Amino acid sequence: MLLLFQYSLVVLIGLAGGLAVGSGLVAFVTVLDIIPRLTQLIKGFRYMKWFERALVSGAVIFTWIDLREIIFHLPKILIFIFGAFSGIFVGMLAGALTEVLNVLPILAKRVNMANAILFLLMAMVFGKIAGSLIHWLIYVPNS
Repeated sequence: MLLLFQYSLVVLIGLAGGLAVGSGLVAFVTVLDIIPRLTQLIKGFRYMKWFERALVSGAVIFTWIDLREIIFHLPKILIFIFGAFSGIFVGMLAGALTEVLNVLPILAKRVNMANAILFLLMAMVFGKIAGSLIHWLIYVPNS
């Protein structure tokens, strides 16, 4: 009886956590208007449903793959392409967040660099590149 209660509790906590994270992601994507912004940028409003389906399908499929601990043995060029697309997605998400919250103008005013916002942006870009290179060249090969 105690074992059944423990398993039920684990299932309940897992579902609650998944629901919280999923609804947070949906709220995040909805507040940032990711899909409408993408369709506006490429002038492809007729493909909006496809973008929405791709976002949901990707989340569901890759969550299932992660839960099943499926390992793909792919050539390095495919891993590079997949990594590039993942980086583009994360970069676009971060860019949309900074655009919506007007982070750069506020930060530039706070640090008295309103005239040098380009240098602030470049410092952020090069810092991200340096951090990513350090992570992938030093920490990933040793794990």
